[in-house]
Amino acid sequence: MKKLFTAAALAGTALAPLPAMAQDTTSLEDQVAALAAEIARLNQRVAELEAEKSQTEAQQASVALEQAAMAAEVSALREAVPAAADAMAALSTEVSWAGAPEFENEGGWSFKPFGRLNIDSGIIDAPASTGREDGFGSEIRRARIGLAGDIPGGFGYKLEVDFAGDEVSVTDAIITYDDGPLTLTVGQHNNFQSLEELTSSRWSTFMERAAFTDAFGFERRLGVSAQIDVTDGVLLQAGVFTDNISDLPGDTWSGDARLVASPKLGDAQLHLGGSVHFTDVPDGDTVRYRQRPLVHFTSERFINTGNIGADSEFGAGLEAGFISGPFHAVGEGFWQTANRPDAFGGDANFFGGYAEVGMFLTQGDSRGYKGGKFDRTRPANPIDEGGIGAIQINARYDYLDLTDTGAGIIGGTQNGYFASLIWVPTDYTRLTFNYGRLEYDDAVHATASGSRDYSVDVLGMRAQIDF
Repeated sequence: MKKLFTAAALAGTALAPLPAMAQDTTSLEDQVAALAAEIARLNQRVAELEAEKSQTEAQQASVALEQAAMAAEVSALREAVPAAADAMAALSTEVSWAGAPEFENEGGWSFKPFGRLNIDSGIIDAPASTGREDGFGSEIRRARIGLAGDIPGGFGYKLEVDFAGDEVSVTDAIITYDDGPLTLTVGQHNNFQSLEELTSSRWSTFMERAAFTDAFGFERRLGVSAQIDVTDGVLLQAGVFTDNISDLPGDTWSGDARLVASPKLGDAQLHLGGSVHFTDVPDGDTVRYRQRPLVHFTSERFINTGNIGADSEFGAGLEAGFISGPFHAVGEGFWQTANRPDAFGGDANFFGGYAEVGMFLTQGDSRGYKGGKFDRTRPANPIDEGGIGAIQINARYDYLDLTDTGAGIIGGTQNGYFASLIWVPTDYTRLTFNYGRLEYDDAVHATASGSRDYSVDVLGMRAQIDF
């Protein structure tokens, strides 16, 4: 019994830990499961972190690309700013004033309007028995408006239109190209026949140019010309021309050349020049040489060759001028030949010329000179600055012979004795007073007694403004 009790006690002792072990086994499984769940959670988090890292790296790469693009744009902008500044500078326009506004930009473009107005009046006194109209006369001699400027690349332009006499006519219409000492000109412009002709009417010392310039038909023509500054003070001009624009279409052609030397002698300016001219006269056309008595507001011509049959014309001229302070002296001679077929009696030869002296009475004033011709006088003391302007007196002997007895042509001879008083109040205003006595031999209009040798007196005045 005792043994049985002992055995039962031992068995109970052996079986007593089983519930606790079962409980411990359950807790371990839970821990393993929990650990597995934590490991799974950690793996998921690692995956999420890796995904976030990939996204962050992608964003960083995108940001780097954006930063690189921005840096490239900034660099391009930095490079573009100077070019834009240069472009803006080229587009910027400067406005200056020299009688009229002149617009100019750094790109090489410029534009300037210009113009002039000449209003003439006066009295002509001719022998009454000649039957010629005389007495008081007046006219708007010139009423011109134009524009001129530069084009990038060395090009330039000029267009001028005259509205005087109830007619519209083109005076200048040119395109130029400058390359250092060379200037090329295409269009209607003056050919190169005379210092007097090439000097603008704005600066002339008398209301009209020397008699030979009009008598021998000097005028602007459509053509192509070149001007070369050979050396300092030496100028060569030459061109080929056709008719004036108002006479187109036409089949006349002409060639002109002029050489000028203008050295300085201390403070004095010397001018020496010569020119040649040739015109081909179309078959069936004629030439005619005639001239008014100093002023333009009369249509009377007291010397006139009448129409002359000719194949061509040839002319040659000499020029000389001198400016020293207030004093100037100038003279020209021009020989004109109408080349005629032998059937008409051979060539006819004519001559014209003038000699002039002048002096400014106001201190500091002198006659302007530029580019082989006379230029603007700018008063040292203009009235808009409290002065009296510039005052100049001039005397001229003007000769024109339109008679060639050998060729059987008696067109008459004119000896002109002229005086002028000029007041230049400002740079752009001018008053001219002229007196002329013209003595004619073999004039085309005879007196009642049959005489063709007589005198005509002329008194004229011009008011001028230009800009």
